Amino acid sequence: MAMQLLSINSYHYRRGGADAVYFDHAALFESMGWRNAFFAMNYPKNVPTPWSRYFVDEIQFGHDYSLAEKVAKAAKVIYSFEARSRLAGLLGDFRPDVAHLHNIYHHLSPSILPVLRREGIPSVMTAHDLKIACPNNKMLNHLGVCERCRSGNYLQVVKNRCVQESTAASAIISVESFLHRWLDSYRRNLDRIVVPSRFYIDKFVEWGWPRALFTYIPNYVEADTLVPRFEPGGHFLFLGRLAAEKGVATLVGAAARAGVSLKIAGTGPLEAQLRQIAASSGADIEFLGFRSGNDLHDCVRRCRAVVVPSEWYENAPMSVLESFALGKPVIGSRIGGIPEMVRPGQTGWLFESGNEIELADVLARAASTNDDDVATLGRAARAVVAHEFSRTRYVDSMLALYREIGVVMRTEEVVSPVTA
Repeated sequence: MAMQLLSINSYHYRRGGADAVYFDHAALFESMGWRNAFFAMNYPKNVPTPWSRYFVDEIQFGHDYSLAEKVAKAAKVIYSFEARSRLAGLLGDFRPDVAHLHNIYHHLSPSILPVLRREGIPSVMTAHDLKIACPNNKMLNHLGVCERCRSGNYLQVVKNRCVQESTAASAIISVESFLHRWLDSYRRNLDRIVVPSRFYIDKFVEWGWPRALFTYIPNYVEADTLVPRFEPGGHFLFLGRLAAEKGVATLVGAAARAGVSLKIAGTGPLEAQLRQIAASSGADIEFLGFRSGNDLHDCVRRCRAVVVPSEWYENAPMSVLESFALGKPVIGSRIGGIPEMVRPGQTGWLFESGNEIELADVLARAASTNDDDVATLGRAARAVVAHEFSRTRYVDSMLALYREIGVVMRTEEVVSPVTA
């Protein structure tokens, strides 16, 4: 009989990095002979699945709901009895050996965790962001990096309008956080929390979480499927969402100061503003729009280095690993988990987060570095991914964790084709 995995996430389509990991983790275990089931929220963009009959009704902030609908959906954000009931129904048809959760808050809510505990199902959650500690996920608001809720005083969320800069949304999420802190929903019901960066583990511990609850398992890239190009191009590349926390405005200013060529692949709320800044600076900056798949990979291959100028506590950006796998060094800000991945003089360069002058200096140095030396950094970056962030290492680490929390592996399922 095949091992059985239940994957849980708010969205059932590739909306962002967490959703990609949700799908990739399930596909990886299916390739090893496991049988998958999914639990998520119904949404128009969802990938079709027979398990959608158990999915909860859609909840989206900012939709034009009636007053009655807003009250009902706010209650679900705080504690979803619907999600509990739907999950219980799924478990009546599918008995998983382990449940692996990803982003569940707001749309499914931690209300589902006691259901898994009651059924005796070992449960793991991957912390893709800081939500279990910080109500708005990022420890970031319009004031900058913020840790004002460390004491558990979530009224700060309302005071500073931390969620979508909305008092109403911030109030709802504040109540949600108060309730699940009081219920101790995560610590009481999860067997382990997987964290892709050591920085996040240290930050959670600073906020009072027990270190023993966390296991460091980095994300992986299938480097063998990505063809690298080590020869450096003449321009730098940013890829990702054009939002304040990504530090793109700092990058645009730094590129203008350094007099280097920059291409920006992505869209987001700051796009119009960034285009204006770039145009007024007279710098050599080109906006490529949204790119994905092989098109995005080609953009990476043609650049000199990828720049990750984040100004929030990044976890473990997949953009860094994918750039490495494609043979490119990375210029990263010294914040969150980025310094664990970008090693100065080996796989790239680091600079102080938000420091436009220092970033400009790094860009100028990278632009003037001998092409052979840049290529050497790219080759070293590719080797790091192949050795430390491989599919094999991820599988072995995850199987070991599942065993630690009591998952009994049936003999024929223990050896994966990855390591055989």
